[in-house]
Amino acid sequence: MADNPVFSIKRLGKCAIPSPIADCLGVSAFVPDDSRVLYDTYLDDAVGRQCPLEQLPSMEQAGPRQKIYFDPSKCRAGIVTCGGLCPGLNNVIRSVTLALNYQYGVKKVYGFQYGFEGFIPKYKHDVLALTPANVDAIHEQGGTILASSRGEQSPEEMVDCLDRMDINLLFVIGGDGTMRGGQAIAAEVARRELNIAVVGVPKTIDNDISFTDVSFGFQTACSVAIQSLRSAHVEAKGAPNGVGLVKLMGRHSGFIACAATLALPDVNFVIIPEIPFELEGPNGFFEQLRRRLESRGHAVIVVAEGAGQDLISSSGLTRVARKTDASGNVKLKDIGTFLRDAIEDWFRERPFPINLKYIDPSYLIRSVPANSVDSVFCGELARHAVHAAMSGRTDMLIGNWKRAFVHVPIETAISARKKVDPQGSIWRSVIETTGQPSLVNS
Repeated sequence: MADNPVFSIKRLGKCAIPSPIADCLGVSAFVPDDSRVLYDTYLDDAVGRQCPLEQLPSMEQAGPRQKIYFDPSKCRAGIVTCGGLCPGLNNVIRSVTLALNYQYGVKKVYGFQYGFEGFIPKYKHDVLALTPANVDAIHEQGGTILASSRGEQSPEEMVDCLDRMDINLLFVIGGDGTMRGGQAIAAEVARRELNIAVVGVPKTIDNDISFTDVSFGFQTACSVAIQSLRSAHVEAKGAPNGVGLVKLMGRHSGFIACAATLALPDVNFVIIPEIPFELEGPNGFFEQLRRRLESRGHAVIVVAEGAGQDLISSSGLTRVARKTDASGNVKLKDIGTFLRDAIEDWFRERPFPINLKYIDPSYLIRSVPANSVDSVFCGELARHAVHAAMSGRTDMLIGNWKRAFVHVPIETAISARKKVDPQGSIWRSVIETTGQPSLVNS
């Protein structure tokens, strides 16, 4: 059972202004400030904490409040998208803009271009005025109309920009690196005692943000990835000893590989960063693949991009220093091409003729428009972010926990990366679906 996580949310001050959305939603739509969602899923976990019910770990329920902190007529808002592209970014931008305009009457909404660079004068990126008219159809296209970038920027300079522009609400859309940037902005805002709310909307198709069940874009990415799995299966069955190998995104977490496999159960081997595997030996991957081909004549393999990095390094094929990208992420070696070549070499030495087809959908799964499920989800996340910011909550993000939208402190959300649990239900379902044996010799 996890230790007690911290879920207290920072606020800029007392909420004393009646919310204008009562006119369109009615008083019954408001969420009480003391409404909370329990952290523990299972009764045994809650009982095991041995504390009164009111002391159990819980998160604030998201939603509109009856009293708000900011006067909408005097508010200015900013939106920024950072990191890699993801289905649904434009949906969030659009929904934030519309909620601010139509529900709260905030007419000044600005979009900062190219991520955190957009705040920094030396990059000379224009700031876009976002209106209901110019965001009207952006949800129909992939990517982000604000563009994006990776890498840290000076919190001092970013807050200087917000202060110069008299911005009160900042919506930060991105992954864990972006949330760290939002946290740094919130800390600098607090140091200067400014009235600026910083609220995050977590974005990562890898679905690796903690304390949120799913992040937007994940469902769409999986639905697009399924097309590659289907093609791999067709190719594998279309030749003697056919092998279809697909590499999917998943730097540290194999959620896309697992979810796509469960959605299209034609996969025989799933290889993800969380589960160790071996190539050689009687129970290693090569021998297990050979047995599969001998018994069924074809095989489909899905590998997440972050899997097997230790095997590539130990192979002697790559001896260059590990490089990092602008976000500080270690640049991964290509497990897809490594595994493709290693499989072909191993079977060639036996000899055991195979027909291997390698598919790497790569950026195809992240640059498409959001599907219907993600579109609905993006709208809900965006509106809850607006409600939170207008109530003066800050240094937090909108999470989804047990089918409820909640407020999560950024510090808590980025404290650990969410990964596939080798003993959990997701991996158990993958094993049951694929019939995959252990790929470890011990």
